[in-house]
Amino acid sequence: MILAIHQLHYLPWLRYFHKIASADVFVVLDNIQFNKNGWQNRNKIKTDQGPLILTVPVIHKMGQSLSEVEIDNKQSWRRKHWGAISSHYRKAPFFREHELFLRGIYEREWQKLNDLNYEMFFYFLKALGIKTRVIRSSEMNLRGEATERLVNLCKDLGASAYLTGAFAAQEYLDENLFAQAGIGLRLHEFEAPVYSQAYPGKDFIPELSILDLLFHCGPESLSVLMGRKPQNAL
Repeated sequence: MILAIHQLHYLPWLRYFHKIASADVFVVLDNIQFNKNGWQNRNKIKTDQGPLILTVPVIHKMGQSLSEVEIDNKQSWRRKHWGAISSHYRKAPFFREHELFLRGIYEREWQKLNDLNYEMFFYFLKALGIKTRVIRSSEMNLRGEATERLVNLCKDLGASAYLTGAFAAQEYLDENLFAQAGIGLRLHEFEAPVYSQAYPGKDFIPELSILDLLFHCGPESLSVLMGRKPQNAL
């Protein structure tokens, strides 16, 4: 069984869902320390001026768990995010299929970042048709730090292999701990697909939020993401 693990993010990008679809089981790290410089509360969409980062403003303390992070609703982020998404994607061929859900998301006042991210995460999985089993780390007994914690998760779930990103493997992963536990390492190889985007006269932008792919490829999104369908050259 191949296990993949990643933090919970806002409007995750294509590589994120490709990793989930490439695994048998995916553990969502939803109770680790919040990283104010990471992507747990932000991501990118395409505009006529290039990529635009949408950030959910949060109220957090140093060392606070992701599950404890609250959204700063004193700022009008929901109106701004929905305005940007609808403005730049309303002409996309499959925008209407997701408009009702997204409009509801941005009409609701969310208190916790995790609640917002999970609501969208499971919707995107269903929209893409990804059947990978998903487990929340908050429902497990996390032990250890860094590589030790990953190895323990693999052991607890009976994984024979761990799917890791190239950056992670080179920067912080202790391969010896996996070898000692008899768990194989598989490198997550991802090549960003090229497909028709908004503003075709502008440069193609890879690694945007999954919204970009869903709005333009609709029911073929997963096939395009996994490289199973011919991609449109721009």
